[in-house]
Amino acid sequence: MAKWSGIVAVVSLTVFLMSVTAATVLPIHPYLKVEDTFISQLYDTSNYGFLQIDNGLALTPQMGWSTWNFFACNINETVIKETADALISTGLASLGYTYVNIDDCWSRSRRNSKGEMIPDPKTFPSGIKALADYVHSKGLKLGVYSDAGIFTCQVRPGSLFQEKNDAEHWASWGVDYLKYDNCYNLGLPPQKRYPAMRDALNATGRTMFYALCEWGIDDPAKWAGKIGNSWRTTDDINDTWISMTTIADINNKWASYAGPGGWNDPDMLEVGNGGMNYHEYKGHFSIWALMKAPLIIGCDVRNTTADTLEILSNKEVIAVNQDPLGVQGRRVYSSGPDSCQQVWAGPLSRNRLAMVLWNRCSKAATITAKWSAIGLEPSISVSMRDLWKHKVVSENTVGSFSARVNGHGCEMYILTPQRATRSSI
Repeated sequence: MAKWSGIVAVVSLTVFLMSVTAATVLPIHPYLKVEDTFISQLYDTSNYGFLQIDNGLALTPQMGWSTWNFFACNINETVIKETADALISTGLASLGYTYVNIDDCWSRSRRNSKGEMIPDPKTFPSGIKALADYVHSKGLKLGVYSDAGIFTCQVRPGSLFQEKNDAEHWASWGVDYLKYDNCYNLGLPPQKRYPAMRDALNATGRTMFYALCEWGIDDPAKWAGKIGNSWRTTDDINDTWISMTTIADINNKWASYAGPGGWNDPDMLEVGNGGMNYHEYKGHFSIWALMKAPLIIGCDVRNTTADTLEILSNKEVIAVNQDPLGVQGRRVYSSGPDSCQQVWAGPLSRNRLAMVLWNRCSKAATITAKWSAIGLEPSISVSMRDLWKHKVVSENTVGSFSARVNGHGCEMYILTPQRATRSSI
């Protein structure tokens, strides 16, 4: 063991994030014991305090489905029930996609005479409780949406100053998840508005996942870990290559703040909505998984194509996202025109490393990952498992690895050192 403990001595990170020109030593993740790991201190999580909200949820990023990206306001209880059924029949639920989340437009445009937020009787005539009961009967969980303002973004009632009453109603209905948006907020700082709903949810006695949707305006990664289970770091995604890649880059900035109990949220998945091609969607899903982003499906799962289902149901990629170590992967190296040939990586449990070679150039290119760039000592020998081909592509790779990657495509691997260690995490 002594021989291997010396491996993680200071590593020169001359290519770290394209901006570091000298050796760098960063605080090590609390789970990465120096004497037990082959991975250097590249993957800084020093800004995150584990389980700051400590409601027992979000030990791994949440997985599920949401109405907004495909349906927007064109929702009703039939869509929700059929989607719950489809999550079961496609096998997606068994892979972890368990939250069925209703976004904006589920409530009536005004509160009732008692000041209560109530479902729109035209689209949800049976009520949210009946819908929650149906979803629960499938072994799934139901989420709703509200806003830390006086109105939602679609001008339905918001929950600002109504937190206690609204939280109590959602709890009585059996709601399991709240997405809490940021429209019509009266200019009040989010650090003042979002804790009130945390306290109201906790006071109900029902455990509900709390997803802050502050759009990253006030850098929620710096403060939201004490308030919610996830926090949006970016503006809304849309179903385009430029939107998806821009959002990935923004979310990457906050990697050191993510961890078990609370996650950076670069918004929902667009996989399957038609605005990108197969290779682009595969990269979208791979990078979201590596970044430990919430995996919230945004397409119509009742009518998925084979390609869409293949991407969303990749067990090996999902396992990277759900790895118990909980360290957000990040971009570690870029080259080529406009830095479009990229290497992203992050440590996993059992002393493994996940790596994505992401070609953001329009033409195919060979991308090389050097061990020093991804946090490994150059002499380490690893096996390379391809998570999209589902096979080991190299048993004994030392120093670097190269692969030909399609334009706007990616390849994703798990690297496992050839020598075992005593760490079990």
